[in-house]
Amino acid sequence: MSQRPLQRRERLYVDGDWRDADDVIDVTDLADGGTFAQVAAAGPEQADEALAAAERAQSALRGTTIPERAAWMDAIADGLLDRKAELAEVVVREAGKPISSARGEVESAAERFRRAKEEIRAMTGEFREGTTAGHEGWNAIVKHEPIGTVLAITPYNYPLSTTALSVAPALAAGNAVILKPASDTPVSAAILADVVAELDLPDGAFNFVPGRGSVVGDVLSGDDRIDMISMTGSSAAGKHVAKESGIVNLHMELGGNAPAVVFPDADLSDVAGECAKGSFKYAGQRCSAVSRVLAHESVHDEVVDRLEAEMDAWQPGDLFDDDATMGPLIDEEQAEWVEDLVEDAVEKGAELVRGGDREGATFEPTLLADVPDDARIVHEEQFGPVAAVTTFDTEAEAVEIANRGDLALDASVFTSDYDRAMELADELDAGAVRINGAPSHGLGDVPFGGNEASGIGRQGLHATIEEMTRKKSIVL
Repeated sequence: MSQRPLQRRERLYVDGDWRDADDVIDVTDLADGGTFAQVAAAGPEQADEALAAAERAQSALRGTTIPERAAWMDAIADGLLDRKAELAEVVVREAGKPISSARGEVESAAERFRRAKEEIRAMTGEFREGTTAGHEGWNAIVKHEPIGTVLAITPYNYPLSTTALSVAPALAAGNAVILKPASDTPVSAAILADVVAELDLPDGAFNFVPGRGSVVGDVLSGDDRIDMISMTGSSAAGKHVAKESGIVNLHMELGGNAPAVVFPDADLSDVAGECAKGSFKYAGQRCSAVSRVLAHESVHDEVVDRLEAEMDAWQPGDLFDDDATMGPLIDEEQAEWVEDLVEDAVEKGAELVRGGDREGATFEPTLLADVPDDARIVHEEQFGPVAAVTTFDTEAEAVEIANRGDLALDASVFTSDYDRAMELADELDAGAVRINGAPSHGLGDVPFGGNEASGIGRQGLHATIEEMTRKKSIVL
């Protein structure tokens, strides 16, 4: 049984103060229906105040030491874990995530702050000697310094852990932060802001500015006081922000449409389990989700049969049940988008093996077979619980299908042939290729990010801190 819905009212946090706003965002309860929270919605005036506060804080932040900032990381991690039960319930309700996954997200967020501490302590700078004619006597200290103010624009699908992947490196590196969470899921970010507010940070070092993108998005991203934008979201939103931003550092992880390329020599039982997890985990609302399965024509039917057998383990249920594996999509509009993609594929000749029904925001786990190349679902991001299986004949054809389109975030290759795996990994246009497993970004130990319309730069704790600092050479 689900718990009684929370009734919450969250405020803005700007320049060290909690503030109300004239407008509010109603946050839908995806577990029990209705509205479980209202969050103050910033307007242009509050956005400008946050920008000014962050700019003022930069001088004080540059004066902080690595040990001080490392202590912040530990304190934030402790604060999140102290509120784990509360945060997990919030993530269930605002994001529609099963409770076991929500608990894991809180733990991942806390761990990202702890690892940011270790990464910043390892940034020791460099000492270089002059080695060219005329500079024989030169010595230089190369040190890292904060980039300035980081605008963190975070998504609804991992509202706490993805936020941590932007906020932790930014604060650890000594930057001021303006956090603009997704309007669907701002409550977990508000709790993070409450945890940060308990620390002795300079006023303006961290600002929590929830608000509608149409109202404050361009005000924030287009302002010259922003030095870097760290964004996770759709490719369309990313292109808009990039257009508005002007000359700033952009760090974006955007849309994905990951192919899983399956060869006849692969272990098909592993293929089925990994592709089912890749397609159905969090109802497919992951940029790294397996969006299409490219199976060699000789094993297509067996892959479909094995995938269907895995689907009983991935069904919508009570989100507060520890055994639940799936919930609804973020809203009815997203479910309608997935429904349109499935209908398009069936109209073009795909076989609907299982699923395909929608009720409100809930879309059944769905399996499509013999999906034609021209179906939209093969080349567009679906963000839904659909395993779309298509075929290929040759390796060259598999690469051509996989690389068609402008989304190039993740990919998988399933084969027992090492040389083939490495060859395909080189040829696939993707920021990361997983061999014999579904794509996963983990905590950020390994850099990840997309090519083409899937992003700019690479995320990950070390990679992100590198991008959120700049090198200064002091020549002696």
